[in-house]
Amino acid sequence: MTTETFTPGPRVLFYVQHLLGIGHIARASRVANAMQRDGFDVTLVTGGLPVPGFPADGLKHVALPPIAVGDSGFSGLVDINGKAVDDSFKQLRTTLLLNTFEEVKPDIVIIEAFPFGRRQVRFELLPLLQAIEQSRPRPLLMTSLRDILQERNKPGRDQETIELVKKHFDTILVHGDPNFVKLEDTFPLAHEISARVVYTGLVAPEPPPAPTEQYDVVVSAGGGAVGAQLIKSALEASNIVDDVNSWCLITGPNMPQADFDAISAQANDKVSVFRFRKDFPSLLSAAKLSVSQAGYNTVCDILRAKCRSLLIPFAVGGETEQGARAERLAKLQLAHVLQEDQISGAAMADAIRQALTLPSPDGQNLDLNGAQGTAAILHKLYQSR
Repeated sequence: MTTETFTPGPRVLFYVQHLLGIGHIARASRVANAMQRDGFDVTLVTGGLPVPGFPADGLKHVALPPIAVGDSGFSGLVDINGKAVDDSFKQLRTTLLLNTFEEVKPDIVIIEAFPFGRRQVRFELLPLLQAIEQSRPRPLLMTSLRDILQERNKPGRDQETIELVKKHFDTILVHGDPNFVKLEDTFPLAHEISARVVYTGLVAPEPPPAPTEQYDVVVSAGGGAVGAQLIKSALEASNIVDDVNSWCLITGPNMPQADFDAISAQANDKVSVFRFRKDFPSLLSAAKLSVSQAGYNTVCDILRAKCRSLLIPFAVGGETEQGARAERLAKLQLAHVLQEDQISGAAMADAIRQALTLPSPDGQNLDLNGAQGTAAILHKLYQSR
């Protein structure tokens, strides 16, 4: 009689810090789930406000004391009660993160966004980098990036990023399709680290099941922290656009209660209002049109569902990432775009009419299998180390 010996998969420590919306934690969860299905032993470390449904059940999860940005301009950090974080709070988080690293003893460490973003949490990530360099054996270190980066206005920031990458990081996982956008399109110094860049494909969900409900127009505001005006304008548009019979308005879990109550009270008989829908991708697959911001995850949901879209890119505080994504999709006739500073009920109604005339998106051929692609890439990199 022979006894099979179980060989555990490579241990992965995956750090993700969402500060405003839910896109970062949603994308990281999709990637972590795919890695776990592919045999990796994954521990996901999060540091943002709790988000319903993320991470998914079955993932090892360490939640650091949560922080968020104090305003939409990313100018400061606050705790779960809105209080500015102090040095003792930062030290607590740092200690918990380093202890987790020591306990997991990972073969691979993935840090979402940093050093291309998340400068606000350098206080804990720089000590983590130091701990990684001192480990024997040293784990592989990777950064996990969305396909389009925020433009940098401060001199020297890009060069500082390059220096950190060259000193510490083995691989840059870009969760995008290079036929849609390349890293150098939004990061000017990408040529200096091109040998470390690997494209995984866009991290879209699996094809959704058939919906249990159907709406002509599905309007969503992501996390909802900054989407009240989008939802309110769509509500006004529902009173103007006569040939749309049913509307689904998803405000997001972080919309202030007063805004949610006001929107619900004003909704007409054609409009259903929800905070969150787990079946959001399924709703898109049966809808005539999606109306949303142009965040990475929402766009991936739209592309997977092959739904026409009206995009209102988030642009507060000089944000450029969503605008760049929306512009590229519009050039491919995969979306119509309404600028955030032009939003109103009447403008929304007109934009919805135009978006409904877009050609069918069935023919788009972007790589949407980035979660599975990431797992395959990690296996190859780990085996060849």
